[in-house]
Amino acid sequence: MRNAPTILHLDMDAFYASVEQASKPSLRGKAVVVGGLGPRGVVATASYEARVFGVHSAMPMAQARRLAPNAAYLVPRFALYRAISEQVMALLRELSPLVEPLSLDEAFVDLEAGGTAWDRESARLTGIKLRADIREVTGLTGSVGLAASKMLAKIASEQAKPDGLVLIEPGSERALLGPMPVRTLPGVGPATGDHLRRAGITTVEELAEAGEDELVRLLGKAHGHALYAMALAHDDRPVVAEREAKSVSVEDTYDVDIHDRLRIGLEVQRLADRCVGRLRGAGLSGRTIVLKVRRYDFSTLTRSETLRGPTDDPAVVREAAARLLDSVDTTGGVRLLGVGVSGLADYTQEDLFAQAMPARTAETPEEIGAEVVVERPEPAERHWRAGQDVRHAEYGHGWVQGSGLGRVTVRFETPQSPPGRVRTFFVEDPALEAADPLPLVLDLAHPPPTPEEFVDQVSSDPASLPKSWSGAEEGDATSRP
Repeated sequence: MRNAPTILHLDMDAFYASVEQASKPSLRGKAVVVGGLGPRGVVATASYEARVFGVHSAMPMAQARRLAPNAAYLVPRFALYRAISEQVMALLRELSPLVEPLSLDEAFVDLEAGGTAWDRESARLTGIKLRADIREVTGLTGSVGLAASKMLAKIASEQAKPDGLVLIEPGSERALLGPMPVRTLPGVGPATGDHLRRAGITTVEELAEAGEDELVRLLGKAHGHALYAMALAHDDRPVVAEREAKSVSVEDTYDVDIHDRLRIGLEVQRLADRCVGRLRGAGLSGRTIVLKVRRYDFSTLTRSETLRGPTDDPAVVREAAARLLDSVDTTGGVRLLGVGVSGLADYTQEDLFAQAMPARTAETPEEIGAEVVVERPEPAERHWRAGQDVRHAEYGHGWVQGSGLGRVTVRFETPQSPPGRVRTFFVEDPALEAADPLPLVLDLAHPPPTPEEFVDQVSSDPASLPKSWSGAEEGDATSRP
C-alpha cells in the first residue's frame, strides 16, 4: 500500500434527489424521493430531508410513502443524471488518467498517476478544488475521501457526508478501523456479517484479533485471507480505468403483468429500437442479440442469437428479437422484458443480408422473412409522470406535480427562477407538451444553449461544454421485479 493519501473517492450527495431539488426551486430543503412510482417501485435515492423519516434507497416505494407521506415522489430522469455525471467524470479525468467509476455518482481517482498529488497537502488541496469545481459546474455538492487505498478512501468519503472532505492520515488507519463494524469492509454483506456475529466478531478490531487462520476456517480461503488483510488496513487494489462496455441493453418492468401476445411483441419492438438508439449513441454495433423475459412466476428466461456480422440496424435487431420471442412461452403473463446487444464492435458489417441471417441458422433461408414494421398504437390518453419536464405555450417551462382523473397539475419554474405557481390542465391540452430538462447552472458570460442543443452537445462531447452547464440524455424508470 502506498504511503501518501493520493487515492481519492468522490461520492455525490443524494445525487438523484439533489438534482431534482436543484431543478425545482419549490423542492429545495424539502423531502424528495426518487424512484419507481408503480406498485413494484423501489426508492432510487432519498434526499437528506427524507432520510430523517427513515426513507432510504432500495426500500419499497409503498413503505417510503408510509414513512414520509408528505414528501415529493418523482420518477427518475436518468437523462439528466447521466449528462451531469458525464460532466463530473470529465472533471475527474482532468486530474488523472486512472478514473474508476462505480456508478453515475461515485468514482475512485488515482491522483498520483495524474501527477496532481504526491503527498498529504497536495492531495488535500486537490480535493478542495475538485469540490469547488463540481459546485461551479453543476450547482451540486459531493463528498471527498482521501487515503492511501481504495477501501480507506471510500470509508473517508462516507465520513465526509454530506458536502465534506476527510483525509485519513497515513499511520492512523488501524486505530480508525478498529471500532468500526465489520460491515464497513468491502465484501462483508448481511450473510457474512451474521456469520461473523455468531462467531462473536462484530468489529474490525475483533476481526484482526481473530487471526487469519480462524477467518479462513469461518469464511473459506479466499474470503478469509482478503478480509484479514483489510482488517489490518491492507488494500493493494489498484484504481482501474474505465473498461469498454461489453454489451448495451434496455429493459422495462411493468406494473401489471402483460398477457396479450401482440402487446408483448410491440414492447419487444420498442425495446429493440431503444437499444439500437443507445448502441448508435455510443458509436458501436454488435453481433449477438439477447432477449430477456421475466414471467409472472418470477422465472427469468434469456434467449440469444448471433448474427454473421455486427449491426446497428434497428430492423435487423427488431427481427432477431421477434424470432427470439417466438421461442418463449409467455402464457400466464410477463412482468419484465429486455433487449440487449453484445459482441460489440466499433464498426458495422456492410453486408446487410448477412446481418439479418443468424449464424446458427444460416443454411435455412426460409426463416429469413421480409421486414414487418408494426406501428405502435397511439395511447387513448397522454400520460404525465410526476417530475416530468413539460412546456406550456403560454406559461413556459415547468414540471408535473401529479395527474389523474383526466387532469394534470404543473408547477411552472426553472432552476434559476423562484418557486413557481401551480396550474391544472386537461391531460389532452394541446398547449402542453413534454420538454427536455434545463441546465442547472447558467454561465451568463456565454449564451446558454436551447434544451435540444444542450442534450445533443452533451451526448456527443461532454467536455466541450462550458464548465457551468449541465444537461440530459435518455434513461429508464426504476422498478422492482
